[in-house]
Amino acid sequence: QVQLVESGGGLVQAGGSLRLSCAASGRTFSRYNMGWFRQGPGKEREFVAAINWSTMLTSYGDSVKGRFTISRDNAKNTVYLQMNSLKPEDTAVYYCAANPNRRIGSAEFWGQGTQVTVSS
Repeated sequence: QVQLVESGGGLVQAGGSLRLSCAASGRTFSRYNMGWFRQGPGKEREFVAAINWSTMLTSYGDSVKGRFTISRDNAKNTVYLQMNSLKPEDTAVYYCAANPNRRIGSAEFWGQGTQVTVSS
């Protein structure tokens, strides 16, 4: 069992930056691939980024490539999402996910979500 708690969301102006954190409980955090999804108002859930547990290889959704960076600190049981050059269309609830499947938008465990609002 893995419990995930996101933090770091908030209100930011377009062009600004935010860093989301996801703190995980459980001794096996380091063996989980981790990722972020988001769901904007009236939109379907969208894959944002993922990071492999062993290789640290990362992948990103097309809409955030070059602007967002996912990273993890296994010693702190935490995964991060650095978001730069934010746009109003990035406004969404951002969810941390353990063992994400970007193809079908599923995950083994989910956090409760953190709201990110980007004003124009």
